[in-house]
Amino acid sequence: MHIVIILLHVLACIGLIMIVLLQRGKGADLGAAFGGSSQTVFGSQGAGGFLTKMTTAVAVLFMLTSLGLAYLSSTRVQATVMGGAEQAQEVEAPAPVDDPSAADAEAPVAEPTEPAEAPAQDVPQK
Repeated sequence: MHIVIILLHVLACIGLIMIVLLQRGKGADLGAAFGGSSQTVFGSQGAGGFLTKMTTAVAVLFMLTSLGLAYLSSTRVQATVMGGAEQAQEVEAPAPVDDPSAADAEAPVAEPTEPAEAPAQDVPQK
């Protein structure tokens, strides 16, 4: 359901951009630049054409998908990637040692090794 609403939202965004770019501005007529336009309420073309009605429909769809996505994101349970790592870290953590001498007793003791004998060197006698 979430994916379907996201898909509709993206399509509504692209559609709204394209429809708005296809429309003419209110003052796009050459006569409007020189004050020759009529002062009617809806302009010379009437209450609205196909693109105006399509803009309204796509804008309503955009707003509904925006509200739907906001609602779904607020009610969705969010799982984090680190949630599993925190649980694993709690399980694998070693128990703390209270007695410092006990920690030393558990550590392996390295036995001293004797150094290897150096090879005899020829020393010139005087």
